[in-house]
Amino acid sequence: MPHSTATLHFASRIMRPQFVVLGVLFALVTTATLLVSYNRVFDQGEDTSLGIARSVAALPEVVREVTDYAQQDELDLEELRSGKLQELAEAVREGSQATFVVITEDRGLRLSHPNPDELGQLVSTDPVALTGVEDIAREHGTLGESVRAKVPIRSVDGRVIGEVSVGVATESLTGALVASFGWIVLFAVLAAALATLAGRFTVRTLKRQTLGLEPAEIAQLVRDQQAVLYGVSEGVIGLGPDGTVTVRNKAARQLLGLPHRTELADIIGRHYESADLDPRLVKAIKDHEPAPIRLEANSNAIVARVSDVVRDGVDLGQVVLLHDVSTVEALGTKLDAVQDMADALRAQRHEFANRMHAVLGLITLGKTDQAEEYLREVMDAGPVIAPVGGLELVKDAYLSAFLSAKGVRAHELGIELRVSAQSMLFEQIASASDAQDVTAVLGNLLDNAFTASLCGSKDPWVEVDLLSEGSTLHLAVADSGPGISTEEDIFAPGVSTGSSLGEGHGSGVGLPLIRRLARSRSGDVWIADAGGEQGGAVIAARLPAVLSEPRNFS
Repeated sequence: MPHSTATLHFASRIMRPQFVVLGVLFALVTTATLLVSYNRVFDQGEDTSLGIARSVAALPEVVREVTDYAQQDELDLEELRSGKLQELAEAVREGSQATFVVITEDRGLRLSHPNPDELGQLVSTDPVALTGVEDIAREHGTLGESVRAKVPIRSVDGRVIGEVSVGVATESLTGALVASFGWIVLFAVLAAALATLAGRFTVRTLKRQTLGLEPAEIAQLVRDQQAVLYGVSEGVIGLGPDGTVTVRNKAARQLLGLPHRTELADIIGRHYESADLDPRLVKAIKDHEPAPIRLEANSNAIVARVSDVVRDGVDLGQVVLLHDVSTVEALGTKLDAVQDMADALRAQRHEFANRMHAVLGLITLGKTDQAEEYLREVMDAGPVIAPVGGLELVKDAYLSAFLSAKGVRAHELGIELRVSAQSMLFEQIASASDAQDVTAVLGNLLDNAFTASLCGSKDPWVEVDLLSEGSTLHLAVADSGPGISTEEDIFAPGVSTGSSLGEGHGSGVGLPLIRRLARSRSGDVWIADAGGEQGGAVIAARLPAVLSEPRNFS
């Protein structure tokens, strides 16, 4: 397995603290249990020995026998070995938990003892009970270490005539402690086994949830994710397997016009269907559609692509990539205008070459007068290809050349292109970039007008009206088509105004694009007249700051 070493390392880092905690708990619990058991066992031994001693000291026959022995100066050892006290003491010892039961007279001489050789001898420990008090102590005597209770034996008149010493050997008590410790160890082993199983289960669960990655690898992935998400210009939106938005970068927020992360309306943590995303994007996510889709959001033209993310057979969710194509589409529109002008120049070059061939033929034949007259007619008439009526009203070279180029296209389609007699354009376009924006807007409007006029009358026409107001250019394009009959907003993304005349025209992309282009200059594009039965549509545009400021001659 590729992650076996990492897995063991990860497991050891999880299991080691658990075993340390278990070890500490085991030591604490064992110590506390042994202390409690020790005190309990020895307290129990003391209570047992004291109870037996009191019982024996209170027996009438014990009092009578001890009274008799207390009055003797010399003790008969043989009598003691077979006497009643020895038999009684041994019977009590054998029938109880006591290790020994020793009875003495008032001088401390033993009257009973488990070892008959000790009879008649002075006790090895202090006969404190002969002073008339009871005593419990842990002492070492002839029978070893023991917990012993000493109780005085009193005569009928209350005099202390002897004592009873009952002991419980500490070995029997420590045996109980050892048994308790054995149970503690057993439970500790079971607890360690359960902890090991629980730890391994936890490790397996974590490794499965983290796809077999180490914590350091996960941390590095987070850092890499932040670097990638916020280091690219494309928008990125991440979705979990349940459809919840888990991440989105700054570019995605700016492209889609989403709220900031600190705002309550942020899409992170919300299901994509309730995140106020574009309906087409929602549908693509829901259908797992890999094909790119075009969106319009926050005045941006966006191409979105939805990709499923699967690793080792595990569904990790989806990633939505957003690419801003506003600039590309704007450049495409401007390039269309340049292409139209290039086509017109090629046509005019062909026309000019034909006329020059005619002049060269006349000169070669020596008919110089006819050649001169032919050149004058050409200069007076201008180009015969794609004449644009009223073009002389357009003083700007950019617009004049562009309208001539569009005239070539209109001529090929059988459409009459003309400039309105009411046009008044006296200023020049300020710069080449301004000219590109003007021709992009005007070219798209003309292409759509060409499409519409071909669907109208038998003699299709398109008319351009140009008006200057300071540095602002106003323009309107009218056509002879059937007008705009759709109730949809033709400036909305994806709404088509008719069949296309060429790539990118009439397909629902051009009008939103030029409106966005105009609005980027604080201008606008709008429907001035939707047309209908009485005539075609009129679409107008306003482009501020594209003309040179008028000169003041005062």
